[in-house]
Order: sequence, then structure tokens, then C-alpha cells
Amino acid sequence: MDAKARNCLLQHREALEKDIKTSYIMDHMISDGILTISEEEKVRIEPTQQQRAAMLIKMILKKDNDSYISFYNALLHEGYKDLAALLHDGIPVVSSSSGKDSVSGITSYVRTVLCEGGVPQRPVVFVTRKKLVNTIQQKLSKLKGEPGWVTIHGMAGCGKSVLAAEAVRDHSLLEDCFPGGVHWVSVGKQDKSGLLMKLQNLCTRLDQDESFSQRLPLNIEEAKDRLRILMLRKHPRSLLILDDVWDSWVLKAFDNQCQILLTTRDKSVTDSVMGPKYVVPVESSLGKEKGLEILSLFVNMKKADLPEQAHSIIKECKGSPLVVSLIGALLRDFPNRWEYYLKQLQNKQFKRIRKSSSYDYEALDEAMSISVEMLREDIKYYYTDLSILQKDVKVPTKVLCILWDMETEEVEDILQEFVNKSLLFCDRNGKSFRYYLHDLQVDFLTEKNCSQLQDLHKKIITQFQRYYQPHTLSPDQEDCMYWYNFLAYHMASAKMHKELCALMFSLDWIKAKTELVGPAHLIHEFVEYRHILDEKDCAVCENFQEFLSLNGHLLGRQPFPNIVQLGLCEPETSEVYQQAKLQAKQEVDNGMLYLEWINKKNITNLSRLVVRPHTDAVYHACFSEDGQRIASCGADKTLQVFKAETGEKLLEIKAHEDEVLCCAFSTDDRFIATCSVDKKVKIWNAVTGELVHTYDEHSEQVNCCHFTNSSHHLLLATGSSDCFLKLWDLNQKECRNTMFGHTNSVNHCRFSPDDKLLASCSADGTLKLWDVTSANERKSFNVKQFFLNSEDPQEDMEVIVKCCSWFADGARIMVAAKNKIFLFDIHTSGLLGEIHMGHHSTIQYCDFSPQNHLAVVALSQYCVELWNIDSCSKVADCRGHLSWVHGVKFSPDGSSFLTSSDDQTIRLWETKKVCKNSAIMLKQEVDVVFQENEVMVLAVDHIRRLQLINGKTGQIDYLTEAQVSCCCLSPHLQYIAFGDENGTIEILELVNNRIFQSRIRHKKTVWHIQFTADEKTLISSSDDSAIQVWNWQLEEYVFLQAHQETVKDFRLLKNSRLLSWSFDGTVKVWNIITGKIEKDFVCHQGTVLSCDISHDATKFSSTSADKTAKIWSFDLLLPLHELRGHSGCVRCSAFSVDGTLLATGDDNGEIRIWNVSNDGKMLISAGGYIKWWNVVTGESSQTFYTNGTNLKKIHVSPDFKTYVTVDNLGILYILQTLE
Repeated sequence: MDAKARNCLLQHREALEKDIKTSYIMDHMISDGILTISEEEKVRIEPTQQQRAAMLIKMILKKDNDSYISFYNALLHEGYKDLAALLHDGIPVVSSSSGKDSVSGITSYVRTVLCEGGVPQRPVVFVTRKKLVNTIQQKLSKLKGEPGWVTIHGMAGCGKSVLAAEAVRDHSLLEDCFPGGVHWVSVGKQDKSGLLMKLQNLCTRLDQDESFSQRLPLNIEEAKDRLRILMLRKHPRSLLILDDVWDSWVLKAFDNQCQILLTTRDKSVTDSVMGPKYVVPVESSLGKEKGLEILSLFVNMKKADLPEQAHSIIKECKGSPLVVSLIGALLRDFPNRWEYYLKQLQNKQFKRIRKSSSYDYEALDEAMSISVEMLREDIKYYYTDLSILQKDVKVPTKVLCILWDMETEEVEDILQEFVNKSLLFCDRNGKSFRYYLHDLQVDFLTEKNCSQLQDLHKKIITQFQRYYQPHTLSPDQEDCMYWYNFLAYHMASAKMHKELCALMFSLDWIKAKTELVGPAHLIHEFVEYRHILDEKDCAVCENFQEFLSLNGHLLGRQPFPNIVQLGLCEPETSEVYQQAKLQAKQEVDNGMLYLEWINKKNITNLSRLVVRPHTDAVYHACFSEDGQRIASCGADKTLQVFKAETGEKLLEIKAHEDEVLCCAFSTDDRFIATCSVDKKVKIWNAVTGELVHTYDEHSEQVNCCHFTNSSHHLLLATGSSDCFLKLWDLNQKECRNTMFGHTNSVNHCRFSPDDKLLASCSADGTLKLWDVTSANERKSFNVKQFFLNSEDPQEDMEVIVKCCSWFADGARIMVAAKNKIFLFDIHTSGLLGEIHMGHHSTIQYCDFSPQNHLAVVALSQYCVELWNIDSCSKVADCRGHLSWVHGVKFSPDGSSFLTSSDDQTIRLWETKKVCKNSAIMLKQEVDVVFQENEVMVLAVDHIRRLQLINGKTGQIDYLTEAQVSCCCLSPHLQYIAFGDENGTIEILELVNNRIFQSRIRHKKTVWHIQFTADEKTLISSSDDSAIQVWNWQLEEYVFLQAHQETVKDFRLLKNSRLLSWSFDGTVKVWNIITGKIEKDFVCHQGTVLSCDISHDATKFSSTSADKTAKIWSFDLLLPLHELRGHSGCVRCSAFSVDGTLLATGDDNGEIRIWNVSNDGKMLISAGGYIKWWNVVTGESSQTFYTNGTNLKKIHVSPDFKTYVTVDNLGILYILQTLE
């Protein structure tokens, strides 16, 4: 330190020690890099204020010139101007070429210029905002020595003053553009006398030697003129900084050919002055990372070590620099108050978040309220109306036009006033303006106007009702989306409970809203306002919520399903059904087609929620540790996160460059891991969706990922097709351990409950256990050996161990491979149990719930089963998915489980509800007889009982148990016949239960069976390519043998003739009495898949795997027409009643109508669901969505009004057109 500076400090040491408070002084010196934290602590531990000051000065005396300048600036900044004046003469003389400070990068020249000009020091804790600072500097450089204005504007607390000061901390900018210096004036909210005092003080500073005048200016005009002379003659090319300007009239006093940088909340303040003008808007948020950086500096912690509340504080205040700094300063003194200050923010207790020494307002609420007080009286109450707006919502101008009953231009003028004063923000993207408030402004308004909120919400509802009916909103209206999203919120907030119930219990509203925004938001509203809706009728509320939850996957698809038809599938006691029935009857009168599911009362829906978050197969889904969220991933390369209760989407992330195979929540729910075919593992912030880490050390696709069960030391395990397992520490950039040992793909991995072991499953047929600490292999289970036959061992048999799940005690583990589940003791390696799923099933995935000793298992036939592991018995079947189920997972408490599937859906199931279910599932091979007003259905259930069901009454007669493969009813309902897998055929006489059995059996499974019209003869076909004609009363047999391959099916014709078609590509016409072929048609090169006969019996159609259909005359052996154009196997065909139309359908779901006449005709088709078509227009008249899919056949009554089918879930549908 210079001798002059040192002597000055020693000379005034006593006065300094007596008066200064060291706390805030040291803050500034630490931010300048002069003092260290340890030095600050040495000062703090001194017992008295005077001793602390003495210790600080002692330290400064041992340092260099920069410490003197920093101390001097700190005194000025903290209001010790008299003490600073004592040290002014001792300020070290520094040249403009002095080197840069090693810490801050600021030259001594810059320090001196800013110190003399009264520019505030950097805040105690400072983070750079380089982009904004650079923008301000670019605007300042444009002034180029000429008069002009640079305006920095933004809302209260966004950091305008700090940015202005930072912009002039630049050596080259000061030297090139403002060599005359920089002069800072804190303006604030002033009246004329206050402004005069500010001008007088500025003139005194600029004329310290009083060379221009020894008298202060007596009025503003004189002060303005004095300032002009001083700036032009004594301080040319200097920059005047006006901080916190509120009024445009204030600027007129400085409108005298100066170069001015100003900060303001009102960007229109410069409208009244002349000269070039440049504007720099400041966003209200620092951004999450910058906000966390500030907090970490205040509390002296690493960002990664900050508690979860730190992230919540940044989120709650939207990264406001003011709020983050206020709370950071408070936390430095009270480091255990994270939760307390977070709650104050959440509860809008702004008065408790009080000032730091560097801000002009006592508390946060004062900083915001002062802006509102400055509004014109005639528009203040309009700003009050904005109290009803929600956070993060951009409101179209039209909404406020309705609220205020004004024209668009009038509303925009008022809103522009708010925008100019940084009280509102405007998004000008798109066709119209959209306005929004900062979160802090929303909180401030709701707290300030809490007593008026109910009336304000009622006002907007009343105004809405003047303009609209809820369900008549049109999607092309700019305000449409706002009302659909927030109408219910405003009604609930206004306590208009009657109106809210009428809205939410309206099928019209549900139809209109779900068509536009999907069902998830509506489900959320039913949960959110359940306490209100239950007041009217909790059963009705439950009806609507269940309807939305179980049909969500349909309501989110395009084309949008007919919601009235969906409503007709609800139970008849449901309010949804009753409203749908009422609407349907009205629309039927206008020619609309609707179907009643007349036997639906026998059906129980076991799913609690069905969502379709992905656009392709869903490979994996899992619960968060608190059970509130679900994460899912799949073939569409995305990670989705949604609420477990409502399905409402929280995050959608384009996660990888290829299919995402697995995802996992960390135990503390802070992170989600994903792994992919692209060989990468990624870690995401589970709340914000930000990417935290990317790991790319695997050389093949990564199949699985799993976090440790404890968050104390969080690790992630991953398994890959490169045969390796890897352990990752989230605090490290590289893999912690690689585990070698598997010789084929690693499919699955799971940490033991105590995190000491890691289990891995592989395509090499083994389960391995690894020590997590050492990464060494602890034990290996050869699962493959349990599939090898001791008499005929097949060493090359592929046994893929799919997955595993630990028991709660960590001593046992459940493992799945092929069609078996094994239970192992990990200490003894002994096999404790084995569950066999059946020969035709392959296990895709399984999970174990320690809470109820249940295992949920996904199988290859689209179905999911629940098993009791203790008793090794099946508890329930869960059917509902329409394709492969890839994943199953219990919630942490075991009360529910989810399933994810190729059908793009995730289903949520209640464990207790599923366990209580005892629903009967039917096989899809049924026969139906329509007789007068009766519908009789013969079917086989999953436990192989033969049932006769009365479609109208629902009565079921259980007839017999057998290995039934097909069955049929006689035309007059006197007999039933059934065939089995052994080729046996039996006839049951319904009156007396007598059974007749065929003496001659088929050699293979019987697939088709039919009575003749007189009920005396039974015709059957089998895999053995022969057709058997059995006169069962006379015990006579005729065999129709000519087909070279299996008979696909047959149809009876008139005059004892029969049409049959086969895999051999031929269609044959037989005389069933003589057994001779009358016609032999070589129809196709591939299998003949179906035939249909015209109603006049003169021609028939054939369809084939060769992608063609043909029309034949019974009199000619050459086709009348060959129909080409399908791109898939043509699976079915049907003639119209008059024979002029033929409909064909292929494997791609395409239906074609050939030779369409002008007569109106109806066509029905079945596949994944049932559709009715108008063949003239080609448009669908109605769609009926079955619970399952893969509808093999549909039986239609002669009057085309009753329809019967069974889906792949075994559910029977008897449908009738509504009249």
C-alpha cells in the first residue's frame, strides 16, 4: 500500500473504529476479492463492534492499494460518506494502464473512475449475465460521444441497477467512449423539491472546486442549465447514469445534450425527451442455474450440495434476482431456514422476506406495490382485476375484452400501460397479443386483494355467461382454449358451486373439452374440485371421473370417437349413460346410428386409469418413490412423466436418438435415468426435465437401468447388449465400475434392498449377484439348467433370463425365464419354488410386491396375471391391452400396479380390485341364432364350460365341460354340437340332456361344425383336410375328401350342396348326400381365406393371401371379376343384399367397396373394433370400441339390427341399434 494511503488510514483509524459496522463493509470487500471468508470469520469472532472494526483495519493495513480503494468504495456504498471523505485524499494514484485485478478482471483505472463517480460496488454475491451486459455496452458504444439515451427497463427486482453498474466496469468502454468519467445518480420516486436536491448534489459533485459557481441552483431550470454547462465544459464525454427513474417529467431536467444511461420500470419514460434512444429489456428471471449459483455463493456450498428446497425457491420466485438475493442473504445468517423461507414464498408472506442493506425497500411487497401506486387512478382497478390470473398462463386479449366489456383497441391501450411499467408482460408471437404476469406479481396481487378475489372471479364468470354457452365455444376463437382450461377454476374460486357442477356433469362440456385438449386436464379438475362436486352427488362425480379415466386412451386419439356412443357403454345407472341415451335418442330421429350394448351389466372394468402418452410402443413405465408420478419411455424415443392419479402430463422429453428401452426414478425422486438403443444413458432432472448427465461408455444398446434404494450415496446400474454391467456415480463424469462375467446381453438389473448386492439377468441363461462395493461377482445361478431334460439334454437351447425382483428381506429373489418363475435363496443358492405359466406362454416381465406377497407377470398373449408367491397360485387375470405387454411395475406401497404395452397405452390397476375379480372370459369361437326377438349365444369359457346365453335376459345355462374347440346351435335351438381337440364330435339334446357321440372321429382338432336346416345332419371340418357329413339320427357318414390341405371353412347351399375352401387355393362345391364334387374351382395361388355367397345364390366371392379377391359364377369355372388393389392379405368379403356390391377387407385395415350402386347401403366391419359404413359416401356411420381387439367374426341378425361378437379378452358383446 502507498505510504500516503497508509498514513491516511492510520490518521483516521480512531474515527473509523468508533463508527463503522463491519458486516456489510466486509460483504463488499469479499465480493471484490480483497477479503477471504476465513479473514471475515476472524473479524466476526471479535466480541465488540469496535474490536471488529479494529481487526478489519489491521488487515487492510497489511494489504495493497486495491484494499484501500475497496474499503473506500464500501464506505461510500453503505452510507458512511463523511468517513469516506476523510480517506478521499489518500486514494492511491493509479494509471489507466494498470494491470487487471486477478480476481475481478477490473483495472485500477476503472475502480478509480467508478469510485469517484459514485457507481455502486458489485453485490456481495454476484453472478455474471454476460449476454445482457454485452447488449448494454453495445448500445452505449452507439452513442459515440453524441447525446442520447440508453434505457434498461424491467420489473422490480430484476437486477437493472446491477446490470447498469456492471456494464461500465469495462476499461476499453470507459477509455474510448466516456473518458470524462461516469456519474451515478440514484433518482427514485421524487417530487419537484426532491429532484431539485438531487440536481444540487450532482452539481456539487461535478464542481467540487466551485470554479463555476459558489451558489447552489435555486430551481430545476437553473439546475438543468448548470448541469449542461458542467457536463459540456468540465466533464465532456462523460456518462450520466440515472438509476430507478419513475416519471418522464424527471428526465426533462437532464435533457441537455448529455449521454445518459437510465434504469426504469417504465419503458415509456423517454417518450418526452429528444435524441437517439436505445432500449434494453431485462427478463425477470435469472434462470435456474444462475439462481442456484447465487444461493450457493451466499451459503458457501457447492451447487450440487444445495438442498431440494433451493430448487423449489428458484422455481417459486421464477429466478427473480431480488428474491434470490434477499433469501440468500437471510440464509447466510440463518442457514437452517431453507424450509421456512420457502414456505413464506409459497404462502405469499412477502413482509417476512425483508431487506438487505443494498436495496431501497423494506420488504419485497413494498418493492412491487410502489409500481402499482404509480398507475393512473382511472386504470388502477383494471390491474386489480388481473388478480384472478394464474401463474404461467398467457391470456388472449379477447378474454379481457369480455371481462371489461370493451373493444380490443381500448383493452390493448390499458394493457400497454401495464406493460410499459413492467407490471405485465406481452407475448406478441402469433396472430394476437397474449399477456401474462410474473409469478411474484400474481402472488402479490392475490395477497393484496385476497378479500376481493371471490367477487373478481364471479365477475369474469358473469361476463363469460353474457357472451357464451360453454359447449358452443369454437376452436377458431382466440380465447377458446383459455375458457376450456380455466372456466372451472374461475367457477370454483367464485364459489359458484351449482354452476361448476352443471358444467362438470355435462356430457356436452366433456365432449367439447376432450376433443380439444384431451381428457387428462378434465380428470385433474375432477380430482381438484372433488370436495365441491361431491356436495351435489358423489356418485355422479365418480361416474364421470371413471368414464374419463377408463376411456382416456380413446378420447386422446384421432379421429375423435363419438363420445355419446362411448357413454352408451357405461352402466345404465350411470349419469353418463343417462345423458348419452337422451342425446342418442334425439340424434337417432335425425338419422344417426347408435348401438346399445345390451349385455354390458355382466362386465367389470378392472383398470383404474388408461393413458396413451406415446405415439408408439411403450417399453417401460415406473412409479416415483412417492407414488405420485409415473415415468414412461418407448419406441417414439421420448421420456414422458405424468400424474399417477389423473394422467395429466408433466414432462415430455425428446430423450434419445433411438428407442428408449428403460427408465427409472432415483429414490429421492430428483432424477430420472433413461437408456436407449443409441448406446447412451442419460440422467434428467425429474421436475424440470433438464439434462443433467450423458454417459456413453457402453458399446451396444443399453437395456436396463436402476438406482440404489438409498439416496445417501446414489448409484445407477446399467446393463447392455455388450454383456457388461456398469455402475455410475452421479457426481462423476465417468463410469465408476464395469462388471465382467456375462457372455450374452444383460437384460435386467436390480439392487438388493440394502444396496449391498446387484442382481443381473442375461441372455446367457444366468442370474448373477455382484458385490456393489468391490464390483466383484459374488454368485451365479445357472437358470438354464432347469430347462434341460436329463434324458435328452439340449445344450444349445436358448434360455433368456428376462428379469428379477428381490424380496423385502434381501435373502430371496424371484427370477423369470421362458415360461417359468423361480424363487432362489441367495445364501444357499437353493431353489425355494417354481411357478409354471403354461406351455403356450412366455414371460415378458415380472415384478414382486413385498407388501402383499404378490407377483405381477406380463405374458406373451397380451395378458397380465397376478400370482400369490407364497402359495404359488394364480390370483387373477388382467386383460385389457391390445398388444404385447412389455413391462409391469407395482407402486411403492403395492396398492396398485401399472402395465405398459405395444398398444401405446399404460394401464393403472388397483391391486385389491383385481384380486376380488372373478370374471368369466369366453373363447372367441361362438355360435349365434337369431330367433324372432331372441338372441341365443353358444360359447365356451376359459375353464372350458359350454354356456348357452340368452342375449336379451342375460340368463346363462352351463351345459357341460369338455376340451371344446368349436360349437354350434341347431336352427330351432333343439340341439347343440361341439368338437374337441381330439377330433371327437358330440351332440347334446337340450330338452333331456342326452348326448350323442360320433363313432368316427376326425384325425385332428375339429375347427368348424354346422347343422343342416332340418337338424338331422351335422357337418364338420378339421385340420385333417376332410369334411365329415354325419346323419346322427341314422348314424350314417359321408366323407368329402379331395382338398389337399386343411379346409379353411365351408358354407351350406340349397339342395344338399356345400361350398368349401382350403389352404390349397381351391374352392369346391359338393353334394353332401353322394359325397361327390360337382364343381372344382382353382381360385388362387395362395390360401383361400374366405368366401361369401350372394343372396340369390348365383355367385360367390373368394379372397386370398395373394392380396386379390375374385367373383365367380357357380356355372362357370373362370372368374367373372378379379379384384386387385389391396396391399395386404385379403381376409374377408361380403355381398350386399342385392348382390351389386362386394366389400373386401385386408390385413392393413383397409376396406374396399367394389361396383358400388347408387342405392344406400350399410356395411359392418370388425377387426380391432367394429365400424358401420355408408357405402355410398364411404364414411363411417358409427364406431364401437370393444375393450379388447382382434375380433375374428361378427354375427349379424337378418334385419341388420343386432350384432354379436367376442373380443380377444373373452368379453361378449350383444349390440342392438338404438331406435
